Amino acid sequence: MLKLFSLLSLLIVLSPVPAVVAANLTDLETRWLQAGQPVIVFARAQGLPIDIIVQPQDAPGAAPLALGFEAGRCKLVLSLRGNAQAESALRGVPTARQGAMIEAMTAHEIGHCQRYAQGDWHALPRGFVETQGSQRQLAQEVRETRREEGYADLVALAWMHARHPEQFPAVLAWMRGVRASGEAAGGTHATQAWLALADGESAFDASASPFAQAQVLWQKGLGGDK
Repeated sequence: MLKLFSLLSLLIVLSPVPAVVAANLTDLETRWLQAGQPVIVFARAQGLPIDIIVQPQDAPGAAPLALGFEAGRCKLVLSLRGNAQAESALRGVPTARQGAMIEAMTAHEIGHCQRYAQGDWHALPRGFVETQGSQRQLAQEVRETRREEGYADLVALAWMHARHPEQFPAVLAWMRGVRASGEAAGGTHATQAWLALADGESAFDASASPFAQAQVLWQKGLGGDK
């Protein structure tokens, strides 16, 4: 089974899905894939092991775009058919900006792939010491997932800041809205501690890779992740 992680959903487990992209893509699937293509090209150039899967069957309630890990590879899974979330994900976003949001979502998922491929999944930076006392296992798992989501959010923002600076304020505002409306504080996707660090001219350094930029802010935000 694939364990999937998405900007727009909690952790979900999906039944095995076809390993090849559907031959006959819908217009919506084509639009999402085209919007995310620059991120995929970049990620593959970095050596990330990425496969793209388009689910040919209806997938009501699934995350429209999510990342799974299987057999040492990252699986970018598109689930748009018969799925109302594909429309609600971009509700309120002007048509002219929807491509930027999809590109940011793709970069978020590539952030997950980077952590997985580097063997850093749920690992803390060297030298970082937890300031809290012992936690129950469930609370620890929630915190670990939230930290991965925080890192992936920052990768998406670093990407947009470098590639589409004119779109960056809108993407950041949209992402903050998604996080604010998604869960109560302390949930797996409550990444506000990291989003608060992403504002300002000096937040990102375009001379570094999106992963390196995200790492700097991610480590800063760990201290505020209670």
